[in-house]
Amino acid sequence: MLLSIKFRTSIPNTGGTVVKGYWVSAYRTIADPEKLAAYNKLAGPAVEAAGGRLLARGSRVVAHDAGIAERTVLIEFDSFEQAVAAHAGAAYQEALAALADGVERDFRIIEGLG
Repeated sequence: MLLSIKFRTSIPNTGGTVVKGYWVSAYRTIADPEKLAAYNKLAGPAVEAAGGRLLARGSRVVAHDAGIAERTVLIEFDSFEQAVAAHAGAAYQEALAALADGVERDFRIIEGLG
């Protein structure tokens, strides 16, 4: 079965559409829960201020292939460019500094289907 999902949002006053952007973060290991807690305290407000919306976060994961059943986070932004800018922003960079080597994760910014 082939599944096709399109994520689009209207751009006010232009009549056009823009493809959404997503942060996908799959944690491989959590070495320091205190660093992760410090990161979460800073990252949540930074992501919200940058226009991100938390869609999923949890440790209940079923992994397949080479996946690891650890914490996984999915965040949506109105555009791919907004997602990239949010990651580069000073507030999120501060959160990353707090996280430091507290976790090993696979973090990706992806463009939704257009």
